[in-house]
Amino acid sequence: MKKITKLQTNKANKGITLIALVITIIVLLILAGITIATLSRR
Repeated sequence: MKKITKLQTNKANKGITLIALVITIIVLLILAGITIATLSRR
């Protein structure tokens, strides 16, 4: 039973890390787009 719970927690952690990576990439892309837009306007 202990092995099963460990596998489940590992899967959950991987899913959380993937979601966090996607969110961070999206935020970075948005910030990059805003900065490029502001620089190009000048």
